[in-house]
Amino acid sequence: MNKNKPKFWRTPSGLAAMGLIGAASYFLFVEHGEHVFPYVPYLIPLLCPLMHVFMHGHHGKGHEEHTRRGKTFQEHSKDNDRYRQGFIDGLSEARQKEQKGEHNDAH
Repeated sequence: MNKNKPKFWRTPSGLAAMGLIGAASYFLFVEHGEHVFPYVPYLIPLLCPLMHVFMHGHHGKGHEEHTRRGKTFQEHSKDNDRYRQGFIDGLSEARQKEQKGEHNDAH
């Protein structure tokens, strides 16, 4: 897959689509607002399943792929322990450098 390919919405076709959607929305709400506004509260619950379907569409693979290649709990625990230890070591080094800087400033 080409990683340098721009997203659809940033291409000329995507910008044109956004312009058309914007113009249609403007005229729908301005010219036909009294017909549309009573139904707006019903649009919110309808958007939930649509967002779920379209936002998960970028995965491209089923959930089986995720579980097969996923790390076990023990592997995640080891990674977390390594991260925690690295964080603690980094804090210790920073404190030591800070203390050495204070001693150098005092002399």
